[in-house]
Amino acid sequence: MKLLRLNVMLIIATTIIIMSCGPGKTGDNNDVLSYITSRATELNTSAELDKIVEKAGDKRLKLLGEASHGTHEYYVWRDSICRRLISEKGFSFIAVEGDWASLYELNRYVKDMEGAADSAKEVLENLDRWPEWMWGNEEVAGLIEWLREYNKDLNFEDKVGFYGKDVYDEWNSMASLNDFLEEHDGELLEEVKALYDCFAQYGEDSGEYARAVAQEQPNCSDEVSAVVELMRDSRDRFEDVSDYEYFYAKQNALVVKYAEEFYRNSAISRGPEGWNSRVEYMFLTVNRLLDKYGDDSKGIVWAHNTHVGDARATEMTGRGQVNIGQLAREDLGRENVFITGFGTYTGTVKAGSQWEGPRQKMNVPEAPDGSYEYLFNHIEYDNFILVFDENDRQHEGLKEERGHRAIGVVYNPAREVPGNYVMTVLTERYDAFIFLNETQALNPL
Repeated sequence: MKLLRLNVMLIIATTIIIMSCGPGKTGDNNDVLSYITSRATELNTSAELDKIVEKAGDKRLKLLGEASHGTHEYYVWRDSICRRLISEKGFSFIAVEGDWASLYELNRYVKDMEGAADSAKEVLENLDRWPEWMWGNEEVAGLIEWLREYNKDLNFEDKVGFYGKDVYDEWNSMASLNDFLEEHDGELLEEVKALYDCFAQYGEDSGEYARAVAQEQPNCSDEVSAVVELMRDSRDRFEDVSDYEYFYAKQNALVVKYAEEFYRNSAISRGPEGWNSRVEYMFLTVNRLLDKYGDDSKGIVWAHNTHVGDARATEMTGRGQVNIGQLAREDLGRENVFITGFGTYTGTVKAGSQWEGPRQKMNVPEAPDGSYEYLFNHIEYDNFILVFDENDRQHEGLKEERGHRAIGVVYNPAREVPGNYVMTVLTERYDAFIFLNETQALNPL
């Protein structure tokens, strides 16, 4: 029973498939359709992003969502928004829902740091943690090459960075920290290795570790916390190391600490603790990047809609779940955060039918009656933008809670309703929404 509970919790936390009770109400939508049509801006080219760029341009954080991890158009339009925010509004970095150690090699590349790869594709083709297609795709490669070119003539401290902010790939972070210490401080390396030896019996299998914790075996939380403290307090031992490399090493220690917390919480609780510990780490990483880039810095965050759209405007809050959008608004103030969600009515997507299963090109069925996606399919534009204001939030038809599609890395189109719809008040969840009537699967390398 404990093993079954753990497997269910891990799948829920990692695939972002949030169960709901249905896509929403049906009925006469003529009034709300008329209102939305009057507020929508047709989207065909980057020029139509003006309103989003202007509204988001002075915010501390710009959060960009996606309704799946495998849709070409979500990546392309986020890319377009990023290029404009960086080149026109001076944004400092992009932090994505990916692994810290692996994706840091993209940061080395875009900044032309020592040891950088020869191309974005070289880095992306070496990614080996499922789902590889989520970052190892042509769409991301194009953005990375643009970033490198944009950074080419800038001073190092002005170069735009690209980072992963997720807790996964903890074994790679552990190895990267050990490699760093082996090069710079053998004595500290032995202390850290002795602490990480707590995990030795699990053979780099976090699932095995979590199952042991669920069976009330000793956990490693004290040990991973001790490594974080050692790294935090040891700056004077690395006089020959740049601040950027030291920051990278400390962050690897934090990945291991929060990954342990995530797996432990997922193992022992049916509640939201596993989800929330992962979210808290992601938001901590974004804040650390803002601090690293300075008081005037501005950051862009890429993550699933379920992470960036304020959880308080969804059924998630009833389960005690928080997300980056909620934490950002609470911590920085709503006036300093701009959140854009994405959605589609139908099309194709890249996903797996089970965890760690082969990627497939799947059909996305037409959205069901009562959902936002069904409603927006009746707008005259195939693709459009909504930027919300207080009038939108007071409109009776938009204050109504409806289902909003959320496809994870694991997906079964035949079981989409109700499992892939999150009950949502859209105007409170986001500051803007981009609707794309028909979308296509992204293009893995």
